[in-house]
Amino acid sequence: MSNALIRKLDRAGGLTDADRATLLGACASPRPVAAGQDLTCDGDRPENVHLILRGFAYRYKILPGGKRQITAVFVPGDFCDLHVAILQRMDHSIATLLPCEVVYLSRATVIELTAGHPRIARALWWATLVDEAILRSWLVNMGQREASKQIAHLFCELHARLDAVGLATRDNGGAAYDISLRQTDLADLLGMTPVHVNRMLQELREGKLIVLKRRRLQIPDLARLRAFCGFDAAYLHLENRPDRR
Repeated sequence: MSNALIRKLDRAGGLTDADRATLLGACASPRPVAAGQDLTCDGDRPENVHLILRGFAYRYKILPGGKRQITAVFVPGDFCDLHVAILQRMDHSIATLLPCEVVYLSRATVIELTAGHPRIARALWWATLVDEAILRSWLVNMGQREASKQIAHLFCELHARLDAVGLATRDNGGAAYDISLRQTDLADLLGMTPVHVNRMLQELREGKLIVLKRRRLQIPDLARLRAFCGFDAAYLHLENRPDRR
């Protein structure tokens, strides 16, 4: 699974075989982490950057009354806050949704990757910009789309991100992937109640837009689901940039 990082960063263009070998060396010793474990907590002093190589993780905040807001979902190949070591204290928490393989990159390793390898540094800047674009899209999604279209848009985004690292399928106009988000997770991500999420999922099922069984999401007609929610993958910047050596 370590090549999920390479597959992702290759889209920025310009990486050499030596750069790829350097990245693979940096993530050569992942640690297994069980589902439902915090990788870092709000208020912690950040010492490491976390890279997800297998499984799903998420960024979240807990409100004073105990409510949770999920603000990001991490898939294989994603860094959790690449430059977080610059900060004095964490202002959010990161936890695993599924059993994960996680690489803990020290500050020194991140500095060496960015200062000593300009093409890798450029690819990491690209990844950071994509993370910011995803956050902007989530804000638009939650603020302006109807509830059923919010969920459909998220499903389309996750398919595109997983497909980019070889973890989704697309065949005869349809698509499928394993999804780790429970209805409670979707509720905390989209600012809905679990009951409302359940109703919207049922609406998508009745419209034959999705089939969801045992954490496996099937999209019978990907183009139709994208049209339904107005999904445009341009903000994910998945088109490979020209190779710039």
